[in-house]
Amino acid sequence: MPLQMNRKLFLTAAITGAGATQDKSRLVPRSPKEIAEAAIDAAKAGAAIVHCHVRDPETGAPCRDLDYYRELTDRIRSSEVDMVLNLTAGVGGDLTFGDPETPMQLDAPNTDMAGATERMAHIRACLPEICTLDCGSMNFGDGDYVMTNTTNMLRAMGSQMTELGVKPEIEAFDTGHLWFAKQLVKEGVLEDPALVQLCMGIPWGAPNDLNTFMAMVNNVPDSWTWSAFSLGRDQMPYVAAATLAGGNVRVGLEDNIYLERGVMATNAQLVEKGADLLTNMGASLIGPEEVRAQLGLVKRAAPSVPA
Repeated sequence: MPLQMNRKLFLTAAITGAGATQDKSRLVPRSPKEIAEAAIDAAKAGAAIVHCHVRDPETGAPCRDLDYYRELTDRIRSSEVDMVLNLTAGVGGDLTFGDPETPMQLDAPNTDMAGATERMAHIRACLPEICTLDCGSMNFGDGDYVMTNTTNMLRAMGSQMTELGVKPEIEAFDTGHLWFAKQLVKEGVLEDPALVQLCMGIPWGAPNDLNTFMAMVNNVPDSWTWSAFSLGRDQMPYVAAATLAGGNVRVGLEDNIYLERGVMATNAQLVEKGADLLTNMGASLIGPEEVRAQLGLVKRAAPSVPA
């Protein structure tokens, strides 16, 4: 496929994620207030979409606390800065086995498995414009942890997203995840055209070499909208690669905590750096209203009573 550079694209800021970065950088936000402030700053810097997880404010550990999500959503929506809100729905699929000789003696403190309706509770309560759908299972890093999303779990969660009118952002960590995403659209679980995030360089999903990246790109249907990112020092090179290949881009502390070697970053600084790179390439960023028009999103307030 010939490269067709995207000259008008959107940038997503992934604000904090669920990785163990909270003790590596004091700039990783923890509380709903800190996460909301970081999201607002990222939007001011040029991010049209903010992708948010919540964490335990004391420990920084990832969590699924509904009150934290409500507070985060309320703070973002009550600000004067417009942005498209994208909440994770990936939590609740964390399975950590025991050692290789006793795998079914699960590592309970590091296992968090929940049903589809429970995993979607904060999405029903907060009604973001977008939420993520990790479209498969995989060995995620080394050890005994498996990101677990069975085909029937994905059908159940995807159906709930469609019923709620929340746009799924399909998180594809390998080509098989794209294959199943197309199956979900074929079955009518997800609406066509879909939105995809290509997640590159995460052990042990798709390696972030350009041959694999273009294989991922070439497996996205032409009518779908896609974005891509990679980790650490490869974050900014993938801003360029995704743009050149015709997609949109993602930066943020979920994927990279450094502005440059030895210098810790804020989300806003990473957005600014990505925006400068795009500008120097001859591209420009679109804002949240243009994103809503492109993706068919409707900005909504959260329900006034718990779902």
